[in-house]
Amino acid sequence: MFKKLLIANRGEIACRVIKTARKMSIPTVAIYSDADAQALHVEMADEAIHIGPPPANQSYIVIDKVMDAIKQSGAEAVHPGYGFLSENAKFAEALDAAGVAFVGPPKGAIESMGDKITSKKIAQDAGVSTVPGYMGLIEDADEAVKISTEIGYPVMLKASAGGGGKGMRIAWNDEEAREGFQSSKNEAANSFGDDRIFIEKFVTQPRHIEIQVLCDSHGNGIYLGERECSIQRRNQKVVEEAPSPFLDEATRKAMGEQAVALAKAVGYASAGTVEFIVDGDKNFYFLEMNTRLQVEHPVTELITGVDLVEQMIRVAAGEKLSITQDDVKLHGWAIENRLYAEDPYRGFLPSIGRLTRYRPPAETESYSPGVTPESIVVRNDTGVYEGGEISMYYDPMIAKLCTWGPDRATAIEAMRVALDSFEVEGIGHNLPFLSAVMDHPKFVSGDMTTAFIAEEYPDGFEGVELAEADLRRVAAACAAMHRVAEIRRARVSGRMDNHERKVGKDWNVTLQGQSYDVVIDADHEGATVTFDGGAALRVSGDWTPGDQLAEMTVDGAPLVLKVGKVSGGFRIRTRGADLKVHVRSPRQAELARLMPEKTPPDTSKMLLCPMPGLVVKVDVAEGDEVQEGQALCTIEAMKMENILRAEKKGVVSKINAGAGDSLAVDDVIMEFE
Repeated sequence: MFKKLLIANRGEIACRVIKTARKMSIPTVAIYSDADAQALHVEMADEAIHIGPPPANQSYIVIDKVMDAIKQSGAEAVHPGYGFLSENAKFAEALDAAGVAFVGPPKGAIESMGDKITSKKIAQDAGVSTVPGYMGLIEDADEAVKISTEIGYPVMLKASAGGGGKGMRIAWNDEEAREGFQSSKNEAANSFGDDRIFIEKFVTQPRHIEIQVLCDSHGNGIYLGERECSIQRRNQKVVEEAPSPFLDEATRKAMGEQAVALAKAVGYASAGTVEFIVDGDKNFYFLEMNTRLQVEHPVTELITGVDLVEQMIRVAAGEKLSITQDDVKLHGWAIENRLYAEDPYRGFLPSIGRLTRYRPPAETESYSPGVTPESIVVRNDTGVYEGGEISMYYDPMIAKLCTWGPDRATAIEAMRVALDSFEVEGIGHNLPFLSAVMDHPKFVSGDMTTAFIAEEYPDGFEGVELAEADLRRVAAACAAMHRVAEIRRARVSGRMDNHERKVGKDWNVTLQGQSYDVVIDADHEGATVTFDGGAALRVSGDWTPGDQLAEMTVDGAPLVLKVGKVSGGFRIRTRGADLKVHVRSPRQAELARLMPEKTPPDTSKMLLCPMPGLVVKVDVAEGDEVQEGQALCTIEAMKMENILRAEKKGVVSKINAGAGDSLAVDDVIMEFE
């Protein structure tokens, strides 16, 4: 076995690889840029080597710098994680020339499968069903429009060397094809150093289902079930689960066998993933093969008990697979939610800054095959810590929160509680959106497609409105919490000796536009909160004033609340809802109804920067008349180009920013008459 392993990556995947290496007693080496000097993966590794400035194209993806770090450390093997150099054949070739093992597939497999155009041709030759499209190289936007028209809209424009949603656009007409072609080329060049684009038919109502394969260099190959990855935003996966709620055993077997056959056809050796689009009739079409470890690999590990990173390392060391296809059994259900540093209330645009609070839910141990697991497993793969910085230079993913249960319903409920228990402050993040998805009827039923977010949130995510029953549960919990806070205030101020008798029982709770008159009867076990009309809820919990997380029980069911302070009550976040909850005495409630509401400032005649980023270009000039939907400017942030468009017809009166300017959130880019 290897005596030292270098991880040519950063963030949560570097930390994930280090954990397995520790288990295997293999010392690890981290590499880091200036921006990652204090990063978690640097702290976790046995040693760390600096490789350059923050931009990835000046550090993490510069092969010579990584090779120099390998030489300095004396590492015998390199795990590339995903992204960066993980699917770079030149990197694999450089390692081979240096006599260093690559914890990944052979160079030939990377070249064959890493190029989407070549891989699709190989898949067709191997008898794998593929999506209709144009596999030749496309020279310019005019040709892209011509090809798109011939295929028939909608079409998907993709970067040949792409992945992770970079360099990918859907076009529904000629204008979008022309615009998308240029944006795809720009993103592809910036992310992969390869701006080749191809076009294929965009399959409507699709499900994104992928097969995990594992092969060794001795001709053995197996598949470890599938993952459903249909909840996507901008072609980037957000929620994954294993197994898929859609597949039957026969389809799973057919997809798995095709995936392994394809892997063997290119001499694959390592962990890899074959991605398919599956329609409503369970017809499946090859999309691409990812010749690396996938972001969502934990859900496969949770249902199989197989450590994929360990298997990759063993295969790279020349070992035969110790697992046969008959050994692969799927146990229970696992769900993964990707926690991103992006603000769902601002169209999911990237957010950067310091994590002033970062408290994931407590993890529980996973299990090994043949061992009965706990009824619930919680796993959080992360690469950040409280007080750390979220940088504008890298992918905005903070963590991958996973839950396992003996069945899908149990895994979903475990995820709901885990999301509510996850404390993140200081940046915008998508926890509220993830909670909303976990409660959405389409997700709960398993009846979703890759169009889920576009169809269910066509105007963006504006938060969650809780149902009446849930509002009452929150109201009851907050009333009981307020009573505890009032008792604390009475004790601190010394206002009374018998505080229990002096704190009133009658209160009014307002939240989400609703008002409830309640009566609180407390005892040593908790409190009974009775609503006007006679309905009562029993509340218990160990919350004390100042705690930012309240783990309560309401009528025997768990209720986890993130708690902040507002005047006269609480800011409560739970199940995707963000609520101001005011708890007042009857007289205070009467007076509060007379207070006028504060109106926000009018920004309707301004284009505000929705995220921290760099202005790539400005498409209009002062005095120009613009139409609704017209492109105004392009902002680049976290490796993605974002085109800002006019919301309505108007005339540009002033432009405050130009190409090359760095902007903060809500900076005024331009103004309108």
